[in-house]
Amino acid sequence: MTTRDGQRVGEAAQHPGTAPARTRPRRAAALLAGAAMFAGLLQAQTAPAAHADSSGQAVDVSVDSLSPAVPTKGDTLTVTGTVTNKGKQTITDAEMGVEVAPGGPLTSRSAIGTAAGRGTYSPGIDGYEISGRTAALQDLSAGMSRSFTLKIPVKDLHLGADGVYQLGVSLAGQTRSTGYRQILGVERTFLPWYTTASAKSTRYTFLWPLIDRPHLAVRSEGDDQQSPIFLDDHLAQDLAPGGRLQQLVTLGRNLPVTWVVDPDLIATVDAMTRRYQVAGPGGDLDHTTSGTGTDDAKRWLTDLKTALTGDEVIALPFSDPDIASIAHHGKNVAGTLAHLNTATELAATTFETVLHITPATDVAWPVQGAVDPSIVDVATSAGADKVIARSDSLGEPSKPSYTPTSARPIGGGTTAVVADAGLSEGFEGDMMRAENATLAIQKFLSQTLMVTMQAPDRQRSIVVAPQRMPSASQAQAMAQAIASVESSAWAEAADFSAAAKATPDPRANRKVPRGSAYPSSLRKRELSTEAFRQIQATQARLNGFLVILSRKDRVTTPFTTALLRSMSTEWRGNPGGAASFRSAIGTYLSDLMGLVQILPKTGTLTLSGRSGTIPVTVKNELGQTIEGLTLELSSSQGNSMDPGAPQPVTVEGGHTRSLKFAATAARNGLNTITAQLYTKDHVAYGKPITFTVDVTSITSTVMVVIAAGLLLLVLAGVRMYHQRKRRAVPGDGGDDEGDDEDAKAAQDGEDAEENTADGTVKGTAGAQDGAAPGQPGDPAADTAAQSKDPSGTGEKVDR
Repeated sequence: MTTRDGQRVGEAAQHPGTAPARTRPRRAAALLAGAAMFAGLLQAQTAPAAHADSSGQAVDVSVDSLSPAVPTKGDTLTVTGTVTNKGKQTITDAEMGVEVAPGGPLTSRSAIGTAAGRGTYSPGIDGYEISGRTAALQDLSAGMSRSFTLKIPVKDLHLGADGVYQLGVSLAGQTRSTGYRQILGVERTFLPWYTTASAKSTRYTFLWPLIDRPHLAVRSEGDDQQSPIFLDDHLAQDLAPGGRLQQLVTLGRNLPVTWVVDPDLIATVDAMTRRYQVAGPGGDLDHTTSGTGTDDAKRWLTDLKTALTGDEVIALPFSDPDIASIAHHGKNVAGTLAHLNTATELAATTFETVLHITPATDVAWPVQGAVDPSIVDVATSAGADKVIARSDSLGEPSKPSYTPTSARPIGGGTTAVVADAGLSEGFEGDMMRAENATLAIQKFLSQTLMVTMQAPDRQRSIVVAPQRMPSASQAQAMAQAIASVESSAWAEAADFSAAAKATPDPRANRKVPRGSAYPSSLRKRELSTEAFRQIQATQARLNGFLVILSRKDRVTTPFTTALLRSMSTEWRGNPGGAASFRSAIGTYLSDLMGLVQILPKTGTLTLSGRSGTIPVTVKNELGQTIEGLTLELSSSQGNSMDPGAPQPVTVEGGHTRSLKFAATAARNGLNTITAQLYTKDHVAYGKPITFTVDVTSITSTVMVVIAAGLLLLVLAGVRMYHQRKRRAVPGDGGDDEGDDEDAKAAQDGEDAEENTADGTVKGTAGAQDGAAPGQPGDPAADTAAQSKDPSGTGEKVDR
């Protein structure tokens, strides 16, 4: 008796009107034991395998390759894979076989998914082993794996009409607890079979995404080249041979695809072609290391330009802004839509500057193609007249018997290009495992054939839009599937523009679903309204900073691109990283703005008299000249003191400038003075500083000088008195000359007293500012070190 004779009853019924799957001779003894075999069959179908896994199977069957993927008459099908005993008992008398499901080709696309998800083996659904095409295996102990290879001539499969056939690869054997042979594990895959080529071919548009997450920090190195700083060096790995992005370009240039590219990736890689730095551990931007990807970046850009030549290219808005988040949370925040428009304009500029290519910029691609009216409105406001939707969002309420053409006019001159959800999601799993890749490819090919067979007399245009950032292994599986479909007789490739212009199916749905239908799983991952408010607050402060700069472009470009990156779709799933990125932009802007400041004063300044000059120093540590600022002083004592008129401020990069204000006071006393910088629109810039001015009519120094002068006069008077008294003594003459000398000495003392008082005040003022009084706007020290010294205690104001 053959190994699976008990499971082969009724095999001739698999394909009505055809010969039996095998004609193996049977012994007479087998005929006499027919009833016993039938009973064994019933038992084999109902008895559970010992210690089966969650799928109900004791053995895991992995189909690692199937060649050819699309067989034709005369081919030999080769199947390789591995089997693993997941039970606790040894499997003996093990044998691999292949089954074709009965009933001919599958009748719908949903039947493919149903068959793929089915668990345990059932002969009525899975069919019976192809006779004579089995492969025996050695016993499998618990946990053991063995590889296998099966070769089956296609003619032995007895495939009939064109269509998709279910193919099973199974292991039969027995364990000690059952005592009889049974199917212990099966893996199902699918065979596209198309020999007559009588149907109208379907036009397929395959989108090939070239997108990555943001990598550049807003800060750059303070060298002459302003070397960019990267948050990490992961992009270097993706650009290297075998890396994700390198594989996408290498594979894509040989495929009939439409490229969908984020211009930020192009700009970022272009920045890597020169010297760049990488942040230290934890994103430390103060301790950077040199980047390692310069050579690979240059090579990648060259290869990309070659790959794009002659192909259609869609440029997403710069940094791929999250259109759905903007529609649901950001459009009512002032400035957000302006950012989106800027991103669209920057997309074309980036391509033309770096690659010298003019891409299409009128296409929007919301996350997973999920749309609602607000998403469409935001997309069109940024200049898009084509929106890539997906069939599980803009579905078919009437459930037609075939897949309609992708193009759908949805009003207002906008076309929804609806990608097929089943085909678009086909390679989202772990394609590192050969089994997963093989099954995904066969399922993808079978789905495309099924689309054609649904309406063989109707030519349609179908779009496939995969995940935004496919891995290298996913890209490899996608490339193999696309190449197979493109070379098949049931399909032909077409560009995206052709798909968008295709004649819409009159019965296809053209109504955009309401906002309430938008998937909650996607809504939970969107940027919040507060995130957009933070972005706008940073933009407002940036606008206030730009007005004082002589070289605005050196700040505008890095901050504009950074703010666009903060709205990127690729932040989904990483809210912490998105928040840190936004905060880093604001922090760096604050640091830059703080490099223009009024130097503080310590102690009290003294105004000797009713008027004088007050010096205030402005420091500019930026690498460019600042202009358009005004420095104003104000007094807390109201009309008691006028600190002087506002003065314009212009300071070269890396310099300081001292401005002198002509102050007048109405009365003595302490005055608190506030110094504040203002922009041309009289918006306060930076932090104000305060200091105290003490107004006195007569200074203490002058009082000392006057007292000394009075003392000299008194002493001179006493001396004159004694001289005159001595002259009154008889015989004492000739003192007139001495009296004249004494009088002259007294007069000289008065003159000396007056000159000393005047020189003290002016000398102090000169020491304060190093320049003659009454010269506002004179330059102070040009170096940062000189400008850091605050005014000393008891500083005096120039008179």
